[in-house]
Amino acid sequence: MNFDFSDDQRLLQAEVGKMLAETSTSAAVRQVLGGEAAYSATVWRNLIDMGAAAAAIPEAYGGAGLGHLELCLVAEEAGRHLAPVPLSSSFYLAAEALVHGGSEGQKQQWLPRIASGEVIATAVLGSTETYLATPLAFDGKTLNGKAAVVPDGMVAGLAVLKAGVDLVLVDLSAAGVSRKPLSSQDPTRPYAELSFANTPAEKLAGGKSGAAVAARVLNGAAVLLAFEQVGGATRILEISRDYALERKAFGRQIGGFQALKHKMADIYTRNELARVHAYYGAWALSSDAPELALAAGAARVAATTAYNFAAEEGIEIHGGIGFTWEMDCHLYYRRARYLAQVIGSEHAWRGQLADELVKEAA
Repeated sequence: MNFDFSDDQRLLQAEVGKMLAETSTSAAVRQVLGGEAAYSATVWRNLIDMGAAAAAIPEAYGGAGLGHLELCLVAEEAGRHLAPVPLSSSFYLAAEALVHGGSEGQKQQWLPRIASGEVIATAVLGSTETYLATPLAFDGKTLNGKAAVVPDGMVAGLAVLKAGVDLVLVDLSAAGVSRKPLSSQDPTRPYAELSFANTPAEKLAGGKSGAAVAARVLNGAAVLLAFEQVGGATRILEISRDYALERKAFGRQIGGFQALKHKMADIYTRNELARVHAYYGAWALSSDAPELALAAGAARVAATTAYNFAAEEGIEIHGGIGFTWEMDCHLYYRRARYLAQVIGSEHAWRGQLADELVKEAA
């Protein structure tokens, strides 16, 4: 039995990787890091025009209609090249919330605009962790309160937010919306605080409960982010290996020293374990399998652990120069920390994994 992706899917991945290698360069990432832009417009437009970003949005709503397996591979390349764009906010979270929880009218109104890049969207769908709480009050027509940590909140034109037991859709160009940028460890993936004062809003009206939609979307996002994490961790191993083969100490390549071999072997084993769990998650996501919650928890925990470990050890392998601004090690370290928290920490997902394993054993 072949568990790998198809040749056509790999071709899509190769084309996306080629484009990102040319556009999502260290210089482009550093422009966003330095505050020269909120995101890379060039990278974003290319992902949109290729249909890669909207791979999982049905054709009826302006997407490519390919599927989640293709989006997983796009995510892996985005992570590998540190793409400084609102891909996860718009497509892993907000678009998926509309697909699974929106009414036909809401889908027709917003999904084509997200797929075309006309609107950047974001979502905060709740968590067991208080820093992702959204103490918002929704009376059926207007929204009041504050969403404290919103990814890409400064550039988003649409938000899907948890308000009580409901998920609500908010046009962020409406009256009563105020935004405050937040500092973060990875400014290439910025956060904002959004406040609402009698802001017009509407409930996602697809007929499903807010909790069910939120759980489904977060589980899917966990799988997609795991692919980003695997992509980033894999790239760290490659640049660490290349540096270890180039750098010499005491007349020999440092890659020949056993201590560094052990570090790279440890990175590799964690990366491959994370990849296995990510593949399992991709299958569950693409087939809407009942094991999705279990697979998402496993992928999230394994990939978060692998990326954090690779980012830390990659700096160590580079030695003193690895701590400098000129090297790209800190860019991957920043992204690893961002991805580890954006939809809830490893600890929250480890709790979900444990709960699912208990259910499976019952």
